[in-house]
Amino acid sequence: MAKFTEDTLSNWTKPPSETEQTKLENSEKMVRDAISSDPKLKTKSTETFAQGSYANDTNVKLNSDIDINVRFTGGFMFNLSKDVDEKDAGIDKLPPSDYSYSEFKDDVENALVNKFGSEYVKRKDKCITIIANSTRIQTDVVPTWNYRRYDSKSPKYILGAKFISDTYSSIINYPKQHIENGKTKNNETSRRFKRLTRLHRKLRYKMIEDGKNVNDNITSFLLECLVWNLPNNIFNNYDTWTERLRQSIVYIYDKTKEDKDCSEWGEVSELLYLFRESRKWSRQDVNDYMVLLWNYLEY
Repeated sequence: MAKFTEDTLSNWTKPPSETEQTKLENSEKMVRDAISSDPKLKTKSTETFAQGSYANDTNVKLNSDIDINVRFTGGFMFNLSKDVDEKDAGIDKLPPSDYSYSEFKDDVENALVNKFGSEYVKRKDKCITIIANSTRIQTDVVPTWNYRRYDSKSPKYILGAKFISDTYSSIINYPKQHIENGKTKNNETSRRFKRLTRLHRKLRYKMIEDGKNVNDNITSFLLECLVWNLPNNIFNNYDTWTERLRQSIVYIYDKTKEDKDCSEWGEVSELLYLFRESRKWSRQDVNDYMVLLWNYLEY
């Protein structure tokens, strides 16, 4: 007999409560206000938007947090594929920016300190954290720059976001494409993509609470991407969450036995590979985790 009932699994697919949702929305609004009212940042071209599990509506009860992207749009960083040069991309005559990424991150930090107070703002390697209180939850603010990826010999590019940590590592992602692709997948699966993602995330938290040795490389982001790579029939051809969950574990386990079966798997944005190049996680990490999860569920 399985460890959890169908009713329990169904409950875990639900989004946070109305109270939690209100705190999330308050946090987002306060960050927007802090950036838009700052005297220096008001003179810069920026956009502020939610990303991560909150923006993607895949956050789970009691483990909700919020990630806010504050992006400088008055300049850009870029990458050219090996057969493209700056002239091909139409950027060969553009002057360099007189405003650096490090200056921008400092300015965002100052704006948050002015809004929330220094005791509630903590600068970390990759983000600036606003500490929770009674009206808001912990909020991680990520200052980024526009990032252009030129893949062909033309001025056309894919727009993403790039930031540089305080320890000088560069991170590139595509948060808006992630959000749109998630919505499409959710529509194609009768709104089950996001629910199954929440279920996988909740089970990870439960396993950790129960003392299971969950690999730190198995992140909430990774779980969402794994669910994204499931074929739609797993969401649509089964009538219960018990069976959808079971089939998802079987599929991911089978496909991560060998590199060749998951080498084309991508992030939800479909712009970065999930297992190629240097990633925090590996195919073997995922395969081992699926075994751990299967045994935990007592299937």
